[in-house]
Amino acid sequence: MDFDLSDDQRAIQEAVADICTPYDDEYWLKKDREGGFPEDFYQAMAKAGWLGIAMPQEYGGSGLGILEAALMMETVSATGACLSGASAIHMNVFGLHPVVVHGTPEQKQRWLPPIINGQAKACFGVTEPNTGLNTLKLKTMAVRKGDRYVVNGQKIWISTAQVAQKILLLARTTPIDEVKSSTHGLSLFYTDLDRSRIEVREIEKLGRKSVDSNQLFIDNLEIPVEDRIGEEGRGFEYILHGMNPERVLLAAEATGIGRAALRRAARYAGERIVFDRPIGKNQGVQHPLAERWVDLEAGTLLYRRAGWLYDQGRNCGAEANAAKFFCAEAGFRAAETAVLTHGGMGYAKEYHVERYLREAMLPRIAPVSIQLILSFIAEKVLGLPKSY
Repeated sequence: MDFDLSDDQRAIQEAVADICTPYDDEYWLKKDREGGFPEDFYQAMAKAGWLGIAMPQEYGGSGLGILEAALMMETVSATGACLSGASAIHMNVFGLHPVVVHGTPEQKQRWLPPIINGQAKACFGVTEPNTGLNTLKLKTMAVRKGDRYVVNGQKIWISTAQVAQKILLLARTTPIDEVKSSTHGLSLFYTDLDRSRIEVREIEKLGRKSVDSNQLFIDNLEIPVEDRIGEEGRGFEYILHGMNPERVLLAAEATGIGRAALRRAARYAGERIVFDRPIGKNQGVQHPLAERWVDLEAGTLLYRRAGWLYDQGRNCGAEANAAKFFCAEAGFRAAETAVLTHGGMGYAKEYHVERYLREAMLPRIAPVSIQLILSFIAEKVLGLPKSY
């Protein structure tokens, strides 16, 4: 059993860290104040080829695994970019995996290269205002009329919709009262985000200001049949191929936030002098920081194992969910401890840790709640009755 990273994997971490160097804490603090998509950072990652890290080589990607992608995302987050940096490229890494698995050769050639080279941005249109995590009850309807579908409905918490040109959209093609199985009747599309038919309203939120979150109002959006992925009615099945990778990536990103917070807290504890001694000499300061390191190390093992299982083609649902749950909590605790270590200055934006804390909240909420993860593990691993 080898827990060490390969030379290639370490090289990924080093190369990504080098690209992130110009985009330091001051850069992300400015983005946090002013907003605006980090286009220069996005293009730097695209130019270096990292947006296609887990995409097939024949379409311009690197053909690497979700584990390597997770290492990249943790590295980005740990530089202090946190979710503002990670979320800017998150969709490119995992979002089009249903296309990779179920798309036709023509669709892959048409859709993947623009995402890989940074020419196109896409958003992920699944969640709806009145269904939340109950994806099987989605109400947005796509009605086929000849060679195209006409879509009406709403989506919410759609990241990057202010700047995206494309949308990966899950919509109902069979009315819910006509489906024979609850998992059927939803279809998956990848199509143009036509702003003449989709109203995008930004949601003011706690953190990650530079990566917008939105509510979408879809009014008679026309989607060509050739923009449907796979068979009609099997979209929920297809979207599942992106869910476990997303959980692994988010776990890595949360771990990165924690590492950024712990690094700043340890440095401050070593430099801050109170009562003629550095506060880091006090066990009341040392021990919480040491515990956070233990948490982050455990989380690292969880997400790397889940990523490895996925790349081996093995079932990793429980492991990916466990990693997302544990790493989100570990990252948040590390950020909270960093704020407390700084005392009053932890509340000041110039020390950055308050931004880390705000961004560390998001992995605890999305893309799946703590409670639903625990219910899933209780049912699938422990054999308890389904509770939802």
